[in-house]
Amino acid sequence: MREIVARKLPRIVALASRLLGDRNEADDVAQEAFLRIWKIAPTWRRGEARFDTWLHRVTLNLCYDRLRRHRETPLSDDMPEEPDLAPLPDERLAAAHANERMQQALATLPVRQREALVLQYYQELPNAQAAALMGISVEALESLLARARRNLRAALDAPKEHR
Repeated sequence: MREIVARKLPRIVALASRLLGDRNEADDVAQEAFLRIWKIAPTWRRGEARFDTWLHRVTLNLCYDRLRRHRETPLSDDMPEEPDLAPLPDERLAAAHANERMQQALATLPVRQREALVLQYYQELPNAQAAALMGISVEALESLLARARRNLRAALDAPKEHR
């Protein structure tokens, strides 16, 4: 199990982080996902689903649970940001700004659109596998991705005061 966790943990944390927008929560989700997998592993039937698909599904479900809980308690804009005391080179600063803008734009998307983009672009899953994880057809995934890209582009192009 240690070897599996060592190999799969970075992808699971990345998936949860992109969906939740919070690295600490993503770490918690990843830990909980592996605990659940460990507990129900004896009942898993090989051949019915790939392990990666199963692990991704458990992770996505845990992310949905957290997103539902957060929907009831909106985040305020006046939360203090953690100061970064180390000076950054211009390139790292620009990359950090672009990443922050992307995270903010992703956060504006409906959850299913965000999930489709994360699976496709950040997890680099083939369409068939991403569609299977989401429980939809490949055609539905492609339609969802098209809407997600259009909405993401609009969010990124929106003037700063409308974000």
